[in-house]
Amino acid sequence: MSKQPDVLWLNTSSSLQCFAQPLLRYLSQEAIIAIWEYCQTEDEPSSLDVAVELLHDYLKSITKPIHILGHSTGGLLGLFYARRYPEKVKSLILLAVGVDAAVDWQAHYYSHYPFLLNRQKTLTTFVYNLFGYQNECTIKRLTKILEQDLDCSLSPHSLLKQLSLPPSPVPVPLMVCGSKDDVIVEPDVLQGWLPYLKEGDRLWESPQGRHFFHFFQPQPVGEQILDFWKSLHPSDLAYSSLKV
Repeated sequence: MSKQPDVLWLNTSSSLQCFAQPLLRYLSQEAIIAIWEYCQTEDEPSSLDVAVELLHDYLKSITKPIHILGHSTGGLLGLFYARRYPEKVKSLILLAVGVDAAVDWQAHYYSHYPFLLNRQKTLTTFVYNLFGYQNECTIKRLTKILEQDLDCSLSPHSLLKQLSLPPSPVPVPLMVCGSKDDVIVEPDVLQGWLPYLKEGDRLWESPQGRHFFHFFQPQPVGEQILDFWKSLHPSDLAYSSLKV
C-alpha cells in the first residue's frame, strides 16, 4: 500500500502549473507530495466555495493532517480551506499571497485593462511585470500562458468585479513567502501579515524572483520551507522520496 502524502500542493490554474515544478522537484527530495488541481472551463463560474468542498472531499481520504502550500490563488484556496477545516491542516504555506489574500495578477490586470483597452497589449505589459524582460519568442509563449489563465483559472476577479478580503488570523501554523521585487504582492502588502502571525509563524522574502520567485529561486525557497516544517515537527521529516 502506498504511503499517504505529507504535503499537498494546490494548483488552481493548469496553465501556471509549470512554474511550480522546480520547487516541487526540490521538495520531493525530502517529502511525499501530492498535487491537487482544480480545473474549469471558460463557461464555468469561478467558485472558491465549490473548490474548498471538492478539496475537502479529496482530503477525507487522507487520515492525518497535511502540510498545504500554494501560490497566489492556490494559496488563497488553501487559506479558505485552513479556516474552514483547520483540523485537516498541519501547516499552511502561502507563496505570493498578500494580507489582502484575494489580490492576484488578474486583479491588477482588470484594474489596468480599462486604460489600455487592448487585451494583447495589456498581457504583454504583464509579462514584463511578472517575468522581467524576455526575448520575443518567450514573450509570446508567456502571453499565451497568461491568456489561458485568464480564461480558465479559479481567480475570483473579472472585468465587472474585483474581490477584496479583510485580513484575519489563520488557525494553523503559517508561513508567508514573497519576493522583494514582486509588483503584484509588493513587500508592504506582504508585511501586512505581521500583526496576524502567531508564535512560530514565519514571513520570508526572496531578494528577487518577482511574482513567480519559486520558479526562479526554487532552492532558496525550498530550503526555507523545509526549515519551517522541521521547526514544527522535527521527528516527522523522515520523509520518503516522492513521485510528483
